Amino acid sequence: MDARAPSIANKLTDGHGRQISYLRLSVTDRCDLRCRYCMAEDMTFLPKSAVLSIEEMAALAERFVARGIRRIRLTGGEPLVRRGIDTLAMRLGAMIGQGLDELTLTTNGMRLAEHAPMLAAAGMRRINVSLDTLDPAAFRHITRVGDVAVAMKGISAARDAGLDVKINMVALGGTNEDQLLPMLDYCASVGADLTLIETMPLGEIAEDRSDHYIPLHAFIAPLRAERAIYPVDRRTGGPARYFAVEDSPVTLGLITPLSENFCATCNRIRLTVEGRIYMCLGQDDHIDLRTALRDGGVGAVDGLIDRALAGKPRAHDFHIERESKPAVARHMSATGG
Repeated sequence: MDARAPSIANKLTDGHGRQISYLRLSVTDRCDLRCRYCMAEDMTFLPKSAVLSIEEMAALAERFVARGIRRIRLTGGEPLVRRGIDTLAMRLGAMIGQGLDELTLTTNGMRLAEHAPMLAAAGMRRINVSLDTLDPAAFRHITRVGDVAVAMKGISAARDAGLDVKINMVALGGTNEDQLLPMLDYCASVGADLTLIETMPLGEIAEDRSDHYIPLHAFIAPLRAERAIYPVDRRTGGPARYFAVEDSPVTLGLITPLSENFCATCNRIRLTVEGRIYMCLGQDDHIDLRTALRDGGVGAVDGLIDRALAGKPRAHDFHIERESKPAVARHMSATGG
Protein backbone atom coordinates (compact mmCIF):
# COMPACT_ATOMS: atom_id res chain seq x y z
CA MET A 1 0.00 0.00 0.00
CA ASP A 2 1.26 3.51 -0.85
CA ALA A 3 2.63 5.10 2.33
CA ARG A 4 1.04 8.36 1.30
CA ALA A 5 -2.43 6.87 0.84
CA PRO A 6 -4.81 8.16 3.54
CA SER A 7 -6.45 5.84 6.02
CA ILE A 8 -10.22 6.05 6.34
CA ALA A 9 -9.76 7.90 9.64
CA ASN A 10 -7.50 10.46 7.98
CA LYS A 11 -9.70 11.28 5.01
CA LEU A 12 -10.70 14.92 4.75
CA THR A 13 -14.46 15.18 5.21
CA ASP A 14 -16.13 18.41 6.31
CA GLY A 15 -19.01 18.85 8.74
CA HIS A 16 -21.53 18.58 5.91
CA GLY A 17 -20.21 15.25 4.63
CA ARG A 18 -18.37 16.69 1.63
CA GLN A 19 -15.14 14.95 0.68
CA ILE A 20 -12.30 17.48 0.42
CA SER A 21 -9.79 16.38 -2.21
CA TYR A 22 -8.62 19.67 -3.79
CA LEU A 23 -6.11 22.11 -2.25
CA ARG A 24 -5.62 25.57 -3.66
CA LEU A 25 -2.23 26.72 -2.42
CA SER A 26 -1.45 30.44 -2.63
CA VAL A 27 2.31 30.90 -2.95
CA THR A 28 2.27 34.72 -2.86
CA ASP A 29 -0.12 37.62 -2.39
CA ARG A 30 1.89 39.70 -4.88
CA CYS A 31 1.08 40.21 -8.54
CA ASP A 32 2.65 42.02 -11.47
CA LEU A 33 -0.79 43.20 -12.66
CA ARG A 34 -3.45 45.27 -10.89
CA CYS A 35 -6.71 44.02 -12.39
CA ARG A 36 -9.49 46.44 -11.46
CA TYR A 37 -11.99 43.81 -10.31
CA CYS A 38 -9.37 42.05 -8.18
CA MET A 39 -7.03 44.64 -6.64
CA ALA A 40 -6.80 48.23 -5.57
CA GLU A 41 -4.31 50.27 -7.58
CA ASP A 42 -2.11 50.79 -4.52
CA MET A 43 -1.79 47.50 -2.65
CA THR A 44 -0.04 46.76 0.64
CA PHE A 45 1.53 43.31 0.52
CA LEU A 46 2.62 41.02 3.33
CA PRO A 47 6.13 41.32 4.79
CA LYS A 48 8.48 38.39 4.21
CA SER A 49 8.27 37.34 7.88
CA ALA A 50 4.52 36.77 7.56
CA VAL A 51 4.66 34.37 4.62
CA LEU A 52 5.47 30.69 4.49
CA SER A 53 8.82 29.66 3.12
CA ILE A 54 8.98 27.36 0.12
CA GLU A 55 10.05 24.55 2.46
CA GLU A 56 7.06 25.19 4.75
CA MET A 57 4.63 25.21 1.83
CA ALA A 58 6.01 21.96 0.53
CA ALA A 59 5.83 20.31 3.95
CA LEU A 60 2.22 21.36 4.44
CA ALA A 61 1.25 20.28 0.93
CA GLU A 62 2.81 16.88 1.54
CA ARG A 63 0.85 16.56 4.76
CA PHE A 64 -2.39 17.43 2.97
CA VAL A 65 -1.68 14.76 0.34
CA ALA A 66 -1.04 12.24 3.13
CA ARG A 67 -4.47 13.21 4.49
CA GLY A 68 -6.28 12.68 1.18
CA ILE A 69 -5.78 15.69 -1.09
CA ARG A 70 -5.62 14.46 -4.70
CA ARG A 71 -5.27 17.70 -6.63
CA ILE A 72 -3.21 20.81 -5.88
CA ARG A 73 -3.46 24.10 -7.74
CA LEU A 74 -0.76 26.74 -7.21
CA THR A 75 -2.25 30.22 -7.14
CA GLY A 76 -1.49 33.74 -5.94
CA GLY A 77 -1.47 36.64 -6.50
CA GLU A 78 0.65 35.61 -9.43
CA PRO A 79 2.47 32.41 -8.53
CA LEU A 80 5.24 32.85 -11.08
CA VAL A 81 6.55 35.99 -9.33
CA ARG A 82 7.40 33.91 -6.22
CA ARG A 83 11.12 33.25 -5.85
CA GLY A 84 11.64 29.51 -5.55
CA ILE A 85 8.48 28.57 -7.45
CA ASP A 86 10.53 26.11 -9.52
CA THR A 87 11.75 24.33 -6.39
CA LEU A 88 8.22 24.09 -5.02
CA ALA A 89 6.74 22.87 -8.31
CA MET A 90 9.38 20.17 -8.65
CA ARG A 91 8.91 18.96 -5.08
CA LEU A 92 5.14 18.80 -5.35
CA GLY A 93 5.30 17.28 -8.81
CA ALA A 94 7.33 14.41 -7.36
CA MET A 95 4.14 13.35 -5.51
CA ILE A 96 2.18 12.78 -8.72
CA GLY A 97 1.33 9.08 -8.75
CA GLN A 98 2.35 8.87 -5.10
CA GLY A 99 -0.95 10.05 -3.61
CA LEU A 100 -1.33 13.14 -5.79
CA ASP A 101 -3.27 12.85 -9.03
CA GLU A 102 -2.60 16.29 -10.46
CA LEU A 103 -0.59 19.48 -9.96
CA THR A 104 -1.82 22.57 -11.81
CA LEU A 105 -1.36 26.33 -11.75
CA THR A 106 -3.27 29.52 -12.50
CA THR A 107 -1.27 32.40 -13.98
CA ASN A 108 -1.83 35.75 -15.67
CA GLY A 109 0.66 34.72 -18.36
CA MET A 110 3.07 37.61 -17.93
CA ARG A 111 5.95 35.27 -16.97
CA LEU A 112 4.67 32.11 -18.57
CA ALA A 113 7.02 32.11 -21.56
CA GLU A 114 9.97 31.94 -19.17
CA HIS A 115 8.53 29.28 -16.87
CA ALA A 116 6.49 27.00 -19.16
CA PRO A 117 9.26 24.41 -19.71
CA MET A 118 9.82 24.18 -15.94
CA LEU A 119 6.12 23.64 -15.27
CA ALA A 120 6.01 20.80 -17.77
CA ALA A 121 9.18 19.28 -16.30
CA ALA A 122 7.55 19.38 -12.84
CA GLY A 123 4.77 17.12 -14.10
CA MET A 124 2.05 19.63 -14.86
CA ARG A 125 -0.11 18.68 -17.80
CA ARG A 126 -2.53 21.60 -17.83
CA ILE A 127 -2.65 25.17 -16.56
CA ASN A 128 -5.16 28.02 -16.43
CA VAL A 129 -4.35 31.45 -17.85
CA SER A 130 -6.40 34.47 -16.80
CA LEU A 131 -7.19 36.50 -19.93
CA ASP A 132 -10.23 38.77 -20.00
CA THR A 133 -9.83 40.36 -23.42
CA LEU A 134 -7.72 40.21 -26.57
CA ASP A 135 -8.02 43.93 -27.20
CA PRO A 136 -4.72 45.63 -26.24
CA ALA A 137 -6.34 48.84 -24.99
CA ALA A 138 -9.02 47.01 -23.02
CA PHE A 139 -6.39 44.67 -21.56
CA ARG A 140 -4.31 47.62 -20.41
CA HIS A 141 -7.41 49.24 -18.90
CA ILE A 142 -8.49 46.11 -17.00
CA THR A 143 -5.00 45.24 -15.74
CA ARG A 144 -3.77 48.86 -15.43
CA VAL A 145 -0.26 47.84 -16.51
CA GLY A 146 -0.42 44.72 -18.69
CA ASP A 147 0.46 43.94 -22.30
CA VAL A 148 -1.82 41.34 -23.90
CA ALA A 149 0.90 40.37 -26.38
CA VAL A 150 3.04 39.10 -23.47
CA ALA A 151 0.19 36.90 -22.24
CA MET A 152 -0.39 35.51 -25.73
CA LYS A 153 3.31 34.76 -26.10
CA GLY A 154 3.16 32.89 -22.80
CA ILE A 155 0.19 30.83 -23.97
CA SER A 156 2.09 29.85 -27.12
CA ALA A 157 5.12 28.86 -25.04
CA ALA A 158 2.92 26.73 -22.78
CA ARG A 159 1.41 24.91 -25.73
CA ASP A 160 4.91 24.38 -27.19
CA ALA A 161 5.99 22.87 -23.86
CA GLY A 162 3.16 20.34 -24.10
CA LEU A 163 0.82 21.96 -21.57
CA ASP A 164 -2.93 22.02 -22.10
CA VAL A 165 -4.22 25.56 -21.57
CA LYS A 166 -7.57 26.74 -20.34
CA ILE A 167 -8.35 30.44 -20.57
CA ASN A 168 -10.19 31.96 -17.60
CA MET A 169 -12.22 35.02 -18.62
CA VAL A 170 -14.01 37.11 -15.99
CA ALA A 171 -17.31 38.46 -17.32
CA LEU A 172 -17.34 42.24 -16.94
CA GLY A 173 -20.48 44.05 -18.01
CA GLY A 174 -19.75 47.11 -20.11
CA THR A 175 -16.09 46.15 -20.41
CA ASN A 176 -15.55 42.87 -22.26
CA GLU A 177 -19.03 41.74 -23.34
CA ASP A 178 -18.00 42.18 -26.98
CA GLN A 179 -14.98 39.92 -26.51
CA LEU A 180 -16.64 36.54 -25.94
CA LEU A 181 -16.90 35.49 -29.58
CA PRO A 182 -13.38 36.69 -30.49
CA MET A 183 -12.04 34.88 -27.41
CA LEU A 184 -13.80 31.67 -28.40
CA ASP A 185 -12.25 31.87 -31.87
CA TYR A 186 -8.83 32.61 -30.39
CA CYS A 187 -9.09 29.59 -28.10
CA ALA A 188 -9.97 27.41 -31.06
CA SER A 189 -6.93 28.71 -32.97
CA VAL A 190 -4.45 27.92 -30.16
CA GLY A 191 -6.05 24.69 -28.95
CA ALA A 192 -7.25 26.05 -25.61
CA ASP A 193 -10.53 25.66 -23.75
CA LEU A 194 -12.41 28.61 -22.24
CA THR A 195 -14.03 29.11 -18.85
CA LEU A 196 -16.15 32.15 -18.01
CA ILE A 197 -16.34 33.40 -14.42
CA GLU A 198 -18.72 35.80 -12.73
CA THR A 199 -16.97 38.59 -10.83
CA MET A 200 -16.96 38.07 -7.06
CA PRO A 201 -17.24 40.64 -4.21
CA LEU A 202 -13.83 40.16 -2.58
CA GLY A 203 -11.83 43.10 -1.22
CA GLU A 204 -12.23 46.86 -1.48
CA ILE A 205 -11.59 48.26 -4.95
CA ALA A 206 -11.93 51.74 -6.43
CA GLU A 207 -15.00 50.91 -8.53
CA ASP A 208 -18.48 49.72 -7.61
CA ARG A 209 -18.63 46.07 -8.69
CA SER A 210 -22.34 46.33 -9.39
CA ASP A 211 -21.45 48.57 -12.35
CA HIS A 212 -19.76 45.62 -14.05
CA TYR A 213 -21.42 42.52 -12.65
CA ILE A 214 -23.23 40.50 -15.29
CA PRO A 215 -24.66 36.98 -14.79
CA LEU A 216 -23.22 34.48 -17.20
CA HIS A 217 -26.58 33.63 -18.75
CA ALA A 218 -26.65 37.24 -19.98
CA PHE A 219 -22.96 37.32 -20.91
CA ILE A 220 -23.26 34.28 -23.19
CA ALA A 221 -26.51 35.43 -24.82
CA PRO A 222 -24.68 36.66 -27.98
CA LEU A 223 -23.06 33.24 -28.32
CA ARG A 224 -26.37 31.41 -27.89
CA ALA A 225 -27.87 33.65 -30.57
CA GLU A 226 -25.33 32.32 -33.07
CA ARG A 227 -24.56 28.77 -31.96
CA ALA A 228 -26.10 26.01 -29.89
CA ILE A 229 -24.32 24.90 -26.74
CA TYR A 230 -24.79 21.47 -25.14
CA PRO A 231 -23.97 20.26 -21.61
CA VAL A 232 -21.17 17.68 -21.49
CA ASP A 233 -20.24 15.28 -18.71
CA ARG A 234 -16.80 16.56 -17.79
CA ARG A 235 -15.13 17.04 -14.41
CA THR A 236 -11.82 18.74 -13.65
CA GLY A 237 -12.04 19.00 -9.87
CA GLY A 238 -13.38 22.56 -9.80
CA PRO A 239 -16.79 24.25 -9.80
CA ALA A 240 -17.26 24.74 -13.56
CA ARG A 241 -20.11 23.24 -15.56
CA TYR A 242 -18.99 22.34 -19.08
CA PHE A 243 -20.58 22.72 -22.50
CA ALA A 244 -19.81 21.84 -26.10
CA VAL A 245 -20.18 24.67 -28.60
CA GLU A 246 -21.64 24.08 -32.05
CA ASP A 247 -18.97 24.24 -34.79
CA SER A 248 -16.16 24.76 -32.29
CA PRO A 249 -13.55 22.43 -30.75
CA VAL A 250 -13.56 24.55 -27.58
CA THR A 251 -15.09 23.20 -24.37
CA LEU A 252 -16.83 26.08 -22.60
CA GLY A 253 -16.91 26.18 -18.80
CA LEU A 254 -19.20 28.35 -16.69
CA ILE A 255 -18.43 29.29 -13.07
CA THR A 256 -21.43 31.00 -11.50
CA PRO A 257 -20.87 31.78 -7.80
CA LEU A 258 -23.68 34.34 -7.74
CA SER A 259 -26.30 33.39 -10.31
CA GLU A 260 -26.19 29.59 -9.73
CA ASN A 261 -24.60 28.64 -6.42
CA PHE A 262 -22.43 25.50 -6.53
CA CYS A 263 -21.45 25.20 -2.85
CA ALA A 264 -23.27 21.89 -2.32
CA THR A 265 -20.53 20.11 -4.27
CA CYS A 266 -17.56 22.05 -2.86
CA ASN A 267 -14.48 19.83 -2.59
CA ARG A 268 -11.91 22.58 -1.96
CA ILE A 269 -9.88 24.03 0.83
CA ARG A 270 -7.55 27.02 0.54
CA LEU A 271 -4.16 27.53 2.16
CA THR A 272 -2.88 31.10 1.99
CA VAL A 273 0.71 32.26 1.76
CA GLU A 274 0.41 33.21 5.45
CA GLY A 275 -0.36 29.60 6.34
CA ARG A 276 -4.04 30.18 7.01
CA ILE A 277 -6.72 27.72 6.00
CA TYR A 278 -9.78 29.54 4.69
CA MET A 279 -12.65 27.11 4.73
CA CYS A 280 -14.61 29.21 2.21
CA LEU A 281 -13.58 31.89 -0.28
CA GLY A 282 -16.55 34.00 0.77
CA GLN A 283 -16.15 33.74 4.55
CA ASP A 284 -13.62 35.24 6.98
CA ASP A 285 -13.31 32.23 9.29
CA HIS A 286 -9.85 30.71 9.14
CA ILE A 287 -7.38 28.55 11.03
CA ASP A 288 -3.69 29.51 11.39
CA LEU A 289 -1.31 26.64 10.61
CA ARG A 290 1.85 28.75 10.45
CA THR A 291 2.33 29.13 14.20
CA ALA A 292 1.70 25.44 14.87
CA LEU A 293 4.04 24.44 12.04
CA ARG A 294 6.86 26.66 13.27
CA ASP A 295 6.41 25.72 16.92
CA GLY A 296 5.70 22.01 16.61
CA GLY A 297 6.54 20.87 13.10
CA VAL A 298 4.26 19.44 10.45
CA GLY A 299 2.82 16.85 12.82
CA ALA A 300 1.31 19.63 14.91
CA VAL A 301 -1.13 20.75 12.21
CA ASP A 302 -3.42 17.70 11.97
CA GLY A 303 -5.75 18.75 14.76
CA LEU A 304 -6.05 22.23 13.24
CA ILE A 305 -6.87 20.76 9.84
CA ASP A 306 -9.64 18.72 11.44
CA ARG A 307 -10.98 21.82 13.22
CA ALA A 308 -10.98 23.74 9.93
CA LEU A 309 -12.96 21.00 8.20
CA ALA A 310 -15.49 20.84 11.01
CA GLY A 311 -16.05 24.58 10.64
CA LYS A 312 -16.33 24.68 6.85
CA PRO A 313 -19.62 26.48 6.11
CA ARG A 314 -22.36 25.05 3.95
CA ALA A 315 -22.22 27.99 1.50
CA HIS A 316 -20.82 31.44 0.85
CA ASP A 317 -22.87 34.61 1.19
CA PHE A 318 -22.00 36.44 -2.02
CA HIS A 319 -24.19 39.23 -3.30
CA ILE A 320 -23.52 42.30 -5.41
CA GLU A 321 -25.75 45.31 -4.99
CA ARG A 322 -25.28 49.01 -5.56
CA GLU A 323 -22.79 50.43 -3.01
CA SER A 324 -22.73 47.12 -1.13
CA LYS A 325 -19.68 46.14 0.86
CA PRO A 326 -17.59 43.18 -0.37
CA ALA A 327 -18.37 39.80 1.15
CA VAL A 328 -14.95 39.86 2.80
CA ALA A 329 -12.41 42.64 3.21
CA ARG A 330 -9.43 40.61 1.92
CA HIS A 331 -8.65 40.66 -1.78
CA MET A 332 -8.69 37.53 -3.92
CA SER A 333 -4.89 37.73 -4.08
CA ALA A 334 -4.70 37.30 -0.31
CA THR A 335 -6.63 34.02 -0.40
CA GLY A 336 -5.68 32.46 -3.69
CA GLY A 337 -8.01 32.23 -6.67
